Amino acid sequence: MARNLTQLELLLELEPVAADNVDRHLAMAKEWHPHDYVPWDRGRDFAALGGTDWDPAQSALSEVAAAAMITNLLTEDNLPSYHREIAENFSQDGAWGTWVGRWTAEENRHGIVMRDYLVVTRGVDPVALEQARMAHMTTGYSAMAVVDAKAGPDARLAADAGLLYSVAYVTFQELATRVSHRNTGRACDDPVADRMLARIAADENLHMIFYRNLCAAALDLAPDQTLEAITTIVTGFQMPGAGMPGWRRNGVLMAKHGIYDLRQHLEEVLLPVLRKWNVFERTDLGPRGERSRERLAAFLDRLRADVVRFEEQRDRALAREARRRAQQPV
Repeated sequence: MARNLTQLELLLELEPVAADNVDRHLAMAKEWHPHDYVPWDRGRDFAALGGTDWDPAQSALSEVAAAAMITNLLTEDNLPSYHREIAENFSQDGAWGTWVGRWTAEENRHGIVMRDYLVVTRGVDPVALEQARMAHMTTGYSAMAVVDAKAGPDARLAADAGLLYSVAYVTFQELATRVSHRNTGRACDDPVADRMLARIAADENLHMIFYRNLCAAALDLAPDQTLEAITTIVTGFQMPGAGMPGWRRNGVLMAKHGIYDLRQHLEEVLLPVLRKWNVFERTDLGPRGERSRERLAAFLDRLRADVVRFEEQRDRALAREARRRAQQPV
């Protein structure tokens, strides 16, 4: 039976891969500045400075676009939680430390530019937004806590193997966030917002590639142990915004209108990454890895059925809404 590698062994074995991918990332990442993506000429003072406070009529965003922007921004705001988790499962030395610092600095720009855009354009209520930020950041978020709660009987999540679970989680999460940002940009019906969110999505894609490459190397190093971590993450996946104020309502709106739904999660996030890792073609798995792969395959089959059911229900709901609107007097 293949033994578990410890956290220290994983960090030492994978550090050359981390170093190569830090260099790759720095060579590909483009410098950009949040202030260049904000339409400052649309701004004006609020009441505290003698201007006018926010009113819903001032927003040019649709209900769906506003819900998606708030959800995406509050997710980005919770960066301290993500930084703590990455730092705890990586290292503060060498390439690992360089990546943790660089990734955190790049992610911080996302919250800065999105908040500036929303406040300047008065897209959402800034008071409610700040109250939600305070609540969400105070609660925090831990992907590892979710994994612990949802782990199946085959999972062996130990304190000295958190790196594998963390890398698997952020691979899918960064890609999911990229999809959500791009679709939110289109939903805003504002070329400035679309450009801003496309820029953020490009960052998220580069981050995903870093984590995806590390996880691929871990699969080659410890296939059974890594595939077990991947399966646990996929079967219990939850977006990092879970638990924020309005999470359920906004998530339903986003899924209903194509910002991020089950089909996108399956076909644009899970399957492309699993194919990249050759999960279902690997021949280096032992009995433990085979059990994980079988559990993963069964989950994906159930998810495919859930996608069909969700879309049928969504289509019926949208049709009912269209009929109601058609019956309303002009």
